[in-house]
Amino acid sequence: MPPILQAIIALDAWNELSVLQHAPWLGRLFAASILRQSGVTTGAHLAAINLGLKAIPVDRHRHRDRETRLLAISRALTIGAETGLKEHGRLVLAQQMMMRKLEGRRTSSRLPELVEVVIARPLISAGMVAKTLEVTPQAARRIVLELGLREMTGRGRFRSWGIM
Repeated sequence: MPPILQAIIALDAWNELSVLQHAPWLGRLFAASILRQSGVTTGAHLAAINLGLKAIPVDRHRHRDRETRLLAISRALTIGAETGLKEHGRLVLAQQMMMRKLEGRRTSSRLPELVEVVIARPLISAGMVAKTLEVTPQAARRIVLELGLREMTGRGRFRSWGIM
């Protein structure tokens, strides 16, 4: 069988058999692992099946009819893939906008390294930036402000920034 069909059937079987009643999320990870092992997704990536399942009504992917459930899970995979591509496009655009701010900077500037950290992690803190870039927390806050990231917490202490 094709790998995607294997993952859909495995997820449906996991849900129907209730392998672990208090951990249905493990079935989604199992299905994503099947996709990764077969080469559909990359080695460092798991398919975001939960994103797609949120968009499908619960009565569709828990329906009595197996065909309805399988179609709902396949639609959820499609929605999850579309959502992932939109998120990837948003991050690429944000990276391009941040790279424009680097023009005319010194070669010893830490901003290019900060751009890589921001793209790799959706939410950063001053401590995380200080540790990764090996600068003081005050310098980390200053270069985050230079980059123009959006402050997410609304607090004076223990702030976090991210890309919106």
